[in-house]
Amino acid sequence: MKKKGFTLIELLIVIAVISILIGIALPRFRGMQEEGLVAQAKGELRTLQTAIESYYIHNSSAYPTDSATWQSDTDSLTTATPLIVGTALIDPFSSAGAQYQLVYDTNTAYYAMYSVGPGGTGSVTAVSTAGGVTDTPNCIYVSNGERDTTP
Repeated sequence: MKKKGFTLIELLIVIAVISILIGIALPRFRGMQEEGLVAQAKGELRTLQTAIESYYIHNSSAYPTDSATWQSDTDSLTTATPLIVGTALIDPFSSAGAQYQLVYDTNTAYYAMYSVGPGGTGSVTAVSTAGGVTDTPNCIYVSNGERDTTP
């Protein structure tokens, strides 16, 4: 009479197959998480760009000047009328939980707001008075200028 059930070898084969499938799925899941964070950063940066442009329209064609603390509780963007940004938005790629960074040219005519991007090392290194934006790899940004393509 033969017993019903699984043998030890059959169980080991099933465990091995499941392990292989998990090994294939985990890196893909990790990539999907990063894609989600990139999409979140892009969406939040577009919202912040809308807030900056709204501030510009409603405040005599002047951009907010408090770039260092632009998302504090008393700053221009979080207290502007009409209210677009009610609280500080945190860069999802910042290891320290920092906010998105805001950089102006020397005349405060052009700006770039950026996330450090995947890896946490991206930045906008300069915004020229002609509106050219110089950025590093992995940087995600919005600007009222153009990407600087000069070498």
